[in-house]
Amino acid sequence: MEFEWTENSFASKEIPSKEIEETFEDPFSIRLMPEFDAAGGREARYFILGRAVSNRALFSVFWTDGKRYRVVFSRVMSPEEEAFYERKNLEAN
Repeated sequence: MEFEWTENSFASKEIPSKEIEETFEDPFSIRLMPEFDAAGGREARYFILGRAVSNRALFSVFWTDGKRYRVVFSRVMSPEEEAFYERKNLEAN
């Protein structure tokens, strides 16, 4: 998995890129693909809910071609998102 950080427009000092990368390695992460209108001519964007090694719960929006990943935006999960993440992981067990 290779990350492109050159176009990191959201550049947050609060969330290091290393922590964002760790959420992609979280075995319990939840990846979602929103409905996409191909006629719009835009790249498909995906969502991921995951935890970093520090246990910080992060929500990220990203693009991928299957080999490279470009994170468009990342932030700490809201309480509702964190509850969804926990609930889905409990259901999986």
